[in-house]
Amino acid sequence: MTSIAIILNGAEMTVETTSLAQLLADRGVDERQRFVAVAVNNLVMPRSEWASVRLAAGDRVEIVQPMKGG
Repeated sequence: MTSIAIILNGAEMTVETTSLAQLLADRGVDERQRFVAVAVNNLVMPRSEWASVRLAAGDRVEIVQPMKGG
């Protein structure tokens, strides 16, 4: 399996995939979930492109979604 170092929501981490869709699934983000925005290197990724986006070492990924509990 491929490991790469990325920055996820401001924190450096190593992940075991280069697929954005797999990264999101691993983080518990359901592709059918409403109110989720994903950006890679400051570019918002349309949901229709999540499956085709490949991550590279050093990429900056931001996942924004509402949280319960206010």
